[in-house]
Amino acid sequence: MISRLFPDFKADNNGSVSLITGTCRFLNKRLFVIGQQKPKPADLKSKEDLKKLNYGMLTSDDHSQILAVLKKARASDPDKTFIYSLIDTYGADISMYSAKRFQAFFISHLIREFLTIPIRTVSLVLGEGGSGGALAIQATDMRWQMDDALYATAPPESMASIVFRDHTRISDALTILKPTARELKNLGVIDRIIPASRDVTDCQETAENVRQSLVKSIKELSRIKINRLIKKREMRAKTYGLSKGSGKFYDIKRFIENPMLKAFRKPAPDIKIVNYSNLTEVSDDYGKIVHIETMKEYIECGAVSGQEKRVRGCGKLIPLQDFLDNFHVCPECGHSYILGATGWIDCLADTGSFHELYRNVTVDQLLAEESITDYYRDFLERQKGRSHFKESLVVGSARTHNFRVVMVISEFYYCGGSMGVVFGEKFRRAVDYAIQENLPFISLCCSGGARLYEGISALMQMVKTIESVNRLKRHGLPYISILADPSTGGAIASYAALGDVIISEPRALVIFAGPRVMKSRGFEVDEKFVRSDYLHKMSAGIYDELKYYHNLRGIQEITERRDMKLAIAKYLELYKRTNHRPRRKPKKKGQRSAMF
Repeated sequence: MISRLFPDFKADNNGSVSLITGTCRFLNKRLFVIGQQKPKPADLKSKEDLKKLNYGMLTSDDHSQILAVLKKARASDPDKTFIYSLIDTYGADISMYSAKRFQAFFISHLIREFLTIPIRTVSLVLGEGGSGGALAIQATDMRWQMDDALYATAPPESMASIVFRDHTRISDALTILKPTARELKNLGVIDRIIPASRDVTDCQETAENVRQSLVKSIKELSRIKINRLIKKREMRAKTYGLSKGSGKFYDIKRFIENPMLKAFRKPAPDIKIVNYSNLTEVSDDYGKIVHIETMKEYIECGAVSGQEKRVRGCGKLIPLQDFLDNFHVCPECGHSYILGATGWIDCLADTGSFHELYRNVTVDQLLAEESITDYYRDFLERQKGRSHFKESLVVGSARTHNFRVVMVISEFYYCGGSMGVVFGEKFRRAVDYAIQENLPFISLCCSGGARLYEGISALMQMVKTIESVNRLKRHGLPYISILADPSTGGAIASYAALGDVIISEPRALVIFAGPRVMKSRGFEVDEKFVRSDYLHKMSAGIYDELKYYHNLRGIQEITERRDMKLAIAKYLELYKRTNHRPRRKPKKKGQRSAMF
């Protein structure tokens, strides 16, 4: 495709089989091209080739290269430069190689860069777009998709395997994913659709259709000022997941059109939804969750109800009150259980100071009725009683060692802490509140990933939360990100990786795709390399490799739960003592105001 579109294309020598980058001239503009490429049959000649499970999936090395390309583009003339992304991948590389090199952090920083870069950008989903691997280079000013291409939170085969436990049920998976160009255009994920060639083998016709779309994009975007485009990116990100409408038009859809469509679009009657939410998340029983009953006097460390053999922990009998006072961590060996939002509030906030905000925001208020399937409603019904809270993100104002702050805390007991439209909207509102009140912002990530039942809307919350963090930083407010066990999927690949300071509890799982998913894809897994302790050690070497890691800084500190509150106060105290915002000099008569 690139050779047909750009005869003078000069490719970078990046040594990747999945990434093509380079520059060319097009309509008197300098084009920085970023393309993902799946293997061709000719690339799979030997047994060794067939064993390469990450063909077509961008690695951390590839993402580092893309950040380098964007850095070069930033240095170019903004009025004569464009960035063009070609997307054809079913996801980012989930091998241990990339996981150990902060793959999730790279995805987060790439999305942030595309939201803020003062260069006009265009993207095209050419064949298949999947998960954060596609989203990392798709958050552009103009977004196109071939009419026969797919773009989804997870590949249909993986969706079928996870939700239906049958990888052949692709058609059923598609009824939930809704990944087609027309469906995505209705959701505002893409802007335009490019018709495919009448003959699938006619590459020239396809290339011509793509060329015309690029010509149109460049002409349209060239008429819009860069500052306005950046503002439009921000406004678009804020609206993701807000598809609920009102008025006569929506009443007609609700009472006439939607029931008719529903009658004709029933999935197979033997579909069984199991308790998983996303390809990139850990299962709800991760960490052997147990609810501790306060009437019991002792607990056996590592013992799990209904399981005879203990697999973790020291096995010692621990006084229950000591266990609770230590925030569900064994004081003898350090073995920890998943801590719910209530426990984290007790851990981080001064007693009685946490006041919950936006408690009653629900999926029904945000999503159009036709977007909430019966399977999703059943799934939400099963969450009742598992938590004191109504959603997977708990938002509130609080005090930490008497410092006023805004807190957003994942609730793992509700839908595995998964990111959905309510999660993203509450996060956005919390940032707005912090800006309004001029307060530091603290997030606690304890999440399994995006909520698959909401399809692409859940995936786009990554963009929404990153845009919110951008606004925090513009207003000079400190942002402390805490990584609890587990921190996976879209959560760690978005807002959680962007803290000014990132603190983690010991032994927390910090990874984009959970070990269960990696094993199911045939990848070798060694969990010690994706635990916070190892990644913290890796972070110490980042300053020696800034050319590779760019603005990533990894995990700055490992802190036990009992000491987390004091660690936060330490950074808040530093901010208080050093925060200085220079005033604007008074404007003299006849003189333009100056920004400092």
